Amino acid sequence: MRYKEAVNLSEEQFRRLTGVKNAVFEKMLSVPRKAHEQKKARGGRPNKLSVEDTLMMALEYLREYRTYFHIGNNYGISESYAWKLIRWVEDTLIKSEEFSLPGKKELLKKDAEYEAVQIDAAETPVERPKRGKNFGTPERKNGAR
Repeated sequence: MRYKEAVNLSEEQFRRLTGVKNAVFEKMLSVPRKAHEQKKARGGRPNKLSVEDTLMMALEYLREYRTYFHIGNNYGISESYAWKLIRWVEDTLIKSEEFSLPGKKELLKKDAEYEAVQIDAAETPVERPKRGKNFGTPERKNGAR
């Protein structure tokens, strides 16, 4: 879904779509905009997507883990260009240090409290061949002739 369409969604629907609230999205948007302005000042070809659509695309990828092929089709770009833009947004947000996750050492501290949700996906039915008297190719006990 493009940014122009997503703006009309309610706060809850926007959060469900992207994983972030509108205010956080606007705050995140300022980082790629600055980087895009710097990139634009150096010259080069213009992007096919706006910065807003690029951020929406990256958030949808992180939220749903769809393939780059599907995301590219939704936005009218190639699979490789979708990968390139999503990587650019991720790297830009990480470099800003405003939207980065805590490091490994921070996670290993004993005084930190974490909330975890575990999902048991082990009870999925598996089709296996049935063993029985009439199953498979019959074979003689004396050997095959």
